Amino acid sequence: MADTGPNALPAEPRTPVWRRVLQQLKDPLIVVLLVAAALTIATGDFRDAAVILFVITVNTVVGVVQEVRAEHAVAALSAMSAPAARVVRDGTERSVAAAEVVPGDLILLAEGDIVPADGDVRDATLLLLDESSLTGESVPVEKAPDGETPRGTVSAGTVVVRGHGRAVVTATGARSALGRIASLLGTAPGRTPLQRRLVGFGRVLAAVTVALCAVVLALGLVRGQPVELMIVAAISLAVAAVPESLPAVVTLALALGARRMAERHAIVRRLPAVETMGSITVLATDKTGTLTEGRMAAEELWTPHGGASVTGDGYAPDGRVIRAGRAVTARDAPDLAALLSAAMLCNDAALEPPSDRGTEWRALGDPTEAALVAAGARLGLDRAALDRELPRVDEVPFETRRKRMTTVHRRRDGGLCVVCKGAPESVLRREVLADGPGLITRAAARAEAWARGGHRVLAVATRDLEAHSARPARWEEGLSLLGLVGILDPPRAASATTVAACERAGIVPVLVTGDHPLTARALAERLGIASGGAAVTTGEQIRHGTAGELTNVRVFARTTPEQKLDIVQAWRGAGHVVAMTGDGVNDGPALRRADIGVAMGQRGTEVARQAADLVLADDNPATVVAAVEEGRRVYANVRRFLLYALAGGTAEILVMLLGPFLGMPLPLLPAQILWINLLTHGLPGVALGAEPVEPEVMRHPPRPPAESVLGAGLWPRILAMGAFVATVTLATGLWARETGRPWQSMVFLVLGATQLGVALGSRARPGSLANPFLLVAVGAALCLQVAGVWLPPLQALLGTEPLTLGDFAIAAGLSGLGHVVMRLQRWLCPEQPPRDTAGPGMKTRIRDGAGRSSGTDRTGARSTHG
Repeated sequence: MADTGPNALPAEPRTPVWRRVLQQLKDPLIVVLLVAAALTIATGDFRDAAVILFVITVNTVVGVVQEVRAEHAVAALSAMSAPAARVVRDGTERSVAAAEVVPGDLILLAEGDIVPADGDVRDATLLLLDESSLTGESVPVEKAPDGETPRGTVSAGTVVVRGHGRAVVTATGARSALGRIASLLGTAPGRTPLQRRLVGFGRVLAAVTVALCAVVLALGLVRGQPVELMIVAAISLAVAAVPESLPAVVTLALALGARRMAERHAIVRRLPAVETMGSITVLATDKTGTLTEGRMAAEELWTPHGGASVTGDGYAPDGRVIRAGRAVTARDAPDLAALLSAAMLCNDAALEPPSDRGTEWRALGDPTEAALVAAGARLGLDRAALDRELPRVDEVPFETRRKRMTTVHRRRDGGLCVVCKGAPESVLRREVLADGPGLITRAAARAEAWARGGHRVLAVATRDLEAHSARPARWEEGLSLLGLVGILDPPRAASATTVAACERAGIVPVLVTGDHPLTARALAERLGIASGGAAVTTGEQIRHGTAGELTNVRVFARTTPEQKLDIVQAWRGAGHVVAMTGDGVNDGPALRRADIGVAMGQRGTEVARQAADLVLADDNPATVVAAVEEGRRVYANVRRFLLYALAGGTAEILVMLLGPFLGMPLPLLPAQILWINLLTHGLPGVALGAEPVEPEVMRHPPRPPAESVLGAGLWPRILAMGAFVATVTLATGLWARETGRPWQSMVFLVLGATQLGVALGSRARPGSLANPFLLVAVGAALCLQVAGVWLPPLQALLGTEPLTLGDFAIAAGLSGLGHVVMRLQRWLCPEQPPRDTAGPGMKTRIRDGAGRSSGTDRTGARSTHG
């Protein structure tokens, strides 16, 4: 232990709170706000500095709290992969904590155990291990003491599903296979698409704001305005031009998204991950335990008298056997009853019923054999009654070399019943079966067709003997074929709809698995990831450099953790935003390297959960689609707020720039600018972050990753709306000045009220109560805007003058005009891009291995694969 350290993976260092706070404060817009706060403090404007610092504090606290809460939630899901182990030390068997296992220990393995460390098998009896968490292979692997190949070694984190054995520990902790894979997780997560977009936006906005404020300052000084007044006015305009509510809007939208995801049993580990899901262009997904249930199920039955299919979920006996379109029982179909009865007799597995509410039926033993027991139960057969009627008296155990297992049962008349099951190539042989060549050929053709469809096929045969009429060496001769059983790791109920929803949303689904190519292709075709006959690229091809362009492939099989990394990086290098879903240790590095990693919470390993940004506590892949919708809602609301806030800031700058040329020396006082900014960018602006999702958001392609947050025509819309608000405000000011009204107060009132009308016109679902917070916020802000020219204390604070009821009515009418024009603009310039447009510099379709084109690709090159 002293030399090797504890048998545990190195724990990810806990991020201190101060570092989390610092990461939040490094946001470019937060930096701009900090500078603005410093300038307002320097000019003695402590009230506005307090408002800005309050916004910064709220944003930082919400972000840090969400990260800490998510970390605790993941810790609650986590459990040690092997909390205890049985070892032999000094000739004595003892139980020790898994962390205390050291190289050289002799570990004892039995059914249900989790292997605590890597080791060489010393002896084994029917030892079968589930290695799917490491390799992605859905079929358990038999182990035997050869010591040279993977067949003679065991790996930490794998599960014993049948038999027992002993192994000498060769590697523990970080030196184990599990630890070596976990070491690939060292890459720190990069910025999300929204963070990258806001970095560029913040830099541009800061430069433009400084330049425009310098112009306003220079114009004021040229016109003879006091230097101190113009400096304060320039600073106030800078604060007004910066949408200081943007961090709060983003944080609120992300927090609401995270809360909605929690309600759907998805834990968001990093708050920006919510938005990232809305930006993904490629969904790379593991197979076993992610798209599939991670367990075996008998789906197809065949006897010489006809075929049938089996329905049902998991290992529960609930389900039906369907033949010719109707459910049948053992009494209705004696040939199927004979097939499944034999399969249940020649079987060492059992089914464990749920222990309490909310749990599921579990397989005890080989999952493939458990699938046979479940199928028999769905036909109405009773395993216990079969064992009583035909007790087992002898057996020939399964061996990899023979690929079959035979059991001998005593009949009530004293005779024997021999049952054999195994791989078709092992059972469908003339030296095993007494059936004619025609039947054997028919059965072999059916088995081959099922195998091409991804099924694991078992053949079952039987023979009745008189007591002691045949020697054990001849038990596997002269058998009669009962039929075939096609077994599959079935796809989850939500997998097909998830893939279809991704296709509709313009997201390219890619299957990346360590399983067999035939199994991978069959699942991909079944779920619609690839078309019939699609080419499958294997890890061997990637290793030898013969795979071609990885972004032209939709199905990858027999891949290692390192190759999964290469696949994710290839898509990212082509300009895509990649989400990776998985549950195994072998998925961990790819989960970390992807733009967003999504791990299964129940079946998922600790390594996968720690590497992921999003953990699906209920293992439901449909939640991924919900997360994409939430991410798109967040991004749409950020753009909605930017349109509203920057249009208002543009209007304020235009009023301050053009007003002096129209006879209004100083259109607005610094306090008035900040008051308008506080009301319009405050609660109404933040409330826009809570707007509901657009109805058709999942029927549009994702936005190009390189597109600016103000791209896709948002800049012209901002300038047009800002020009409209400025025109209305200046025209009102000119009219008020010409008619002898307090023109500056009218400019103040109309500029704020018209912006609030624009806020109402920005709603995603007008005419509904989908976001009542926005209605309340706009109403409250409008009341405070009116109070600024109505209440004497505020008149003194802001430098306004009282207005008549007619003047208020004019301002109200103009605010309604802002609403109408905003709705008109949204109708003429819809926020969502056209369905057939994927953006500049991208091709809109890619080709799968069979030549079918689908999805989006941002490589900018024409695909010719296939």
